[in-house]
Amino acid sequence: MIKNNTKSAPYFNIGQLRVDFWNKLKIETSELTRCNKGSANEKEHKDKIKELITDLKGVECFFASPGKERLNRLEKAFANHEYASLSHLVLETTKQLVGDSYKSNPDFLDFDEDSMDSVEDHEQLNGVRKNHFEVLFVDNISEKEENKLKQTLKNLQTPNDKFSYGVVVQRSFQDALISLLFNHNIQAVVVRYAPPYRSKIISPLIKPYIQEIKKFDFSSKPETDLGPLIGELIKRLRPELDTYYVTDTSLGHLKDSTIKGFRRIFYQTEDIQEMHLTIMRGIQERYNTPFFSALVEYSKKPTGVFHAMPISRGNSVFKSRWINDFGEFYGRNMFLAETSSTTGGLDSLLQPTGPIKKAQEMARDAYVSLNTYFVTNGTSTANKIVMQGLVKPNDVVLIDRDCHKSHHYGLVLAGAYPVYLDSYPIEEYSMYGAVPLEQIKTKMLQLKEAGRLHKVKMLLLTNCTFDGLVYNVERVMEEVLAIKPDMIFLWDEAWFAFAGFAYNYKQRTGMFTAKKLHNKYNSASYQKQYKEYIKGLKEGDQSLLPDPNKVRIRVYATQSTHKTLSSFRQGSMIHIWDEDFRRKTENTFLEAYMTHTSTSPNYQMLASLDVGRRQVQLEGFELVEKSIEMAMVLRAKITDNPQLSKYFDVLSVGDFIPNEYRQTGLQEYYTQKEGWNRMDEAWEKDEFVLDPTKITLYIGKTGVDGDTFKNKYLMDKFNIQINKTSRNTVLFMTNIGTTRGSVTYLINALLKISDELDDEFKALNDKEREIRDKKIYSLTKEVPPLPDFSYFHNSFRAVPGVPGGNLREAFFLAYDEENYEYVPLNECLPTIEKGRTLVASTFVIPYPPGFPVLVPGQVISEEIINFMTALDVSEIHGYRSDLGIRVFTEKVLDRHKVVTSMGGMSMGKRRQN
Repeated sequence: MIKNNTKSAPYFNIGQLRVDFWNKLKIETSELTRCNKGSANEKEHKDKIKELITDLKGVECFFASPGKERLNRLEKAFANHEYASLSHLVLETTKQLVGDSYKSNPDFLDFDEDSMDSVEDHEQLNGVRKNHFEVLFVDNISEKEENKLKQTLKNLQTPNDKFSYGVVVQRSFQDALISLLFNHNIQAVVVRYAPPYRSKIISPLIKPYIQEIKKFDFSSKPETDLGPLIGELIKRLRPELDTYYVTDTSLGHLKDSTIKGFRRIFYQTEDIQEMHLTIMRGIQERYNTPFFSALVEYSKKPTGVFHAMPISRGNSVFKSRWINDFGEFYGRNMFLAETSSTTGGLDSLLQPTGPIKKAQEMARDAYVSLNTYFVTNGTSTANKIVMQGLVKPNDVVLIDRDCHKSHHYGLVLAGAYPVYLDSYPIEEYSMYGAVPLEQIKTKMLQLKEAGRLHKVKMLLLTNCTFDGLVYNVERVMEEVLAIKPDMIFLWDEAWFAFAGFAYNYKQRTGMFTAKKLHNKYNSASYQKQYKEYIKGLKEGDQSLLPDPNKVRIRVYATQSTHKTLSSFRQGSMIHIWDEDFRRKTENTFLEAYMTHTSTSPNYQMLASLDVGRRQVQLEGFELVEKSIEMAMVLRAKITDNPQLSKYFDVLSVGDFIPNEYRQTGLQEYYTQKEGWNRMDEAWEKDEFVLDPTKITLYIGKTGVDGDTFKNKYLMDKFNIQINKTSRNTVLFMTNIGTTRGSVTYLINALLKISDELDDEFKALNDKEREIRDKKIYSLTKEVPPLPDFSYFHNSFRAVPGVPGGNLREAFFLAYDEENYEYVPLNECLPTIEKGRTLVASTFVIPYPPGFPVLVPGQVISEEIINFMTALDVSEIHGYRSDLGIRVFTEKVLDRHKVVTSMGGMSMGKRRQN
């Protein structure tokens, strides 16, 4: 793991450092204006200012705005002793940088501070704000040529343009990569000719933040190869960017990979205006929102509605005396855009041919899938669509038992046999982790031994989990495909839709990994590697590498766009990277899509999915990075504050992931003593990692359980919303909408809660203190053991002695009320001790932890009863506290055995035939 140096230890990323250094410069230049000339204070502030300007020059050289030109102006003002002017310039620059408003109007950097009072005056003078971006030019040119290039491109931009852009020039391969990592505002890259490899401008200040580029060591490559290599790396680091190449190489000598690797290739003699227009066109294409734009146009048309939906155009609302407040609350546009029509340019979700189809194709490109489908009734429905579209009755599905309940119900609908996989327990915090790869492989080899591997259709895992556990997707897929080369993978990425837009994160997503593995297995180098590997494999050993001649990449990901990106509630997507989709699955998938998708989808939701795609393509890289930064800041604030750490602990990697699954040994992201630990290596190598945007706060020391803390303190007192607790934890999440202000508000709330707890403890009498101490002891020490999945009753096994159960049969058997009865919870253990086998007839799902502890057909174990008895939660789906657990009657189980054993129709024989 990598430790930051002392100078940069307080900062998680370069963005945090950059803003803080500008703020320091603002303070120092302001103080300088108040110092007496020649005083010791003046010298101290001047020394600090000189050092800060030098430091910032090593950072701003990777940005067009404020950029190195602004630092040169500051340096000049400082050298000329123009301290008032210097302070004013720094103040305005910092204000605009912190507020990000320079991205809408970067020309403020060129204003004459002597002719106007503020940046606001300058903005009024220049009129309308525009969306602004930056273009990276990679070219080893002189300073004079750089200035000429910038001026030429600036002159080509007109007031009527929808966008504006600035130019940042880097003269080496390494500096270009650093710019891509640092500068979120870059939207296009122009590689001109052959740049040298080594950087000459890397300052010690930024070294802790550029470890990622050390993985890309191409120093031995000839310079003529470096330009095309940059294009390839951009597709890995930031695939959303437009890339262009300028060369003198004749078309006949250009490699196919180079031609395909760039959006367009220019030649030196071609007009630079053509390049400018091409850059603007590329941004416009990503900015387009086919469905949202069509909906806006529809809302402007005068229409006579002789169809369904009285609410359409707001006619039934705004003319009403009784519900017009409803219309005023939502606004007229909401109703103008409401229709049941699929004509007039609005398209049909079930069979799209127009703007919806185009919007889904643009989402496909943004999320790097082969096919993408919009879902308007949540990822619960998306999960059922994929399950029903790919899995048929009697197929076997390997599934993590603590996945979302929609998957379990999907199994019932499909009639597939689940083989449940148990995640490792985190008993101290009453939650589960993730499923170890070794367990998945063990189950598969058991099925192979029993002759049932051919029936296994799908592996279904949750990535990332509600609590933030993330799989090593590539390792899982490789080693599973080595055993079964045609396995279909369903990655439930409900909480991971944002992950495709940050480099570390995307490496652990289904779509990125599917494309990577497909390219890998189809390469000549892998064919050679596999042949050599097989030669060295001992007889009887299981290969860890898939056979490239048999392997098929078939990967599906369901994402709740609304959970972590910009979309209305229930807006979700299904992403597909299945090389056999057209040939094997498309028809059945579309049938399932038709089955579960409304013929009257919500158009506002579809529009939000379209606009959300635009956002992540143009600013997702920046917004995701900032959401991670906000999470890290929150972690550090709680850890460093003595008043907060008295009652609260932020759980980190070592708390959630056992040592055997952390190959790099990373324990935590932050400590007060050592600062930030870089997580890059862990995200590359460890079997499991922790998503830092999921912040689990351990509250056992407060003596308040999670549910009470959520409702009594967070919601009732501060209106802070969370939706996940355990006995002794609460979960906070940061996302692309989290602001510095919201983090500050949460810290303020926690400080007030901790002060209130102090006052409460001081006011307790001896007996009350004894009760409180017992509660704290219970929450911190008396942890109920988490039960594993027991087993399916013999009546509901797919094949005796082999993993897999007939969930559907058990589920529908309970539709007849004569087949079940209730056993009170306190009578379950005595009943089991008397020799009766209790079999669940329904799903039993406590909230928290929020996954089934019992499924239909599952034998109720002593461990499960003990767990339910110890639970101190009020919400348990499928369980009635007044009646008890619903179980199959002994009579129906005996009869079921008899029926299934008659006439060669035993369950075991049926499944084997």
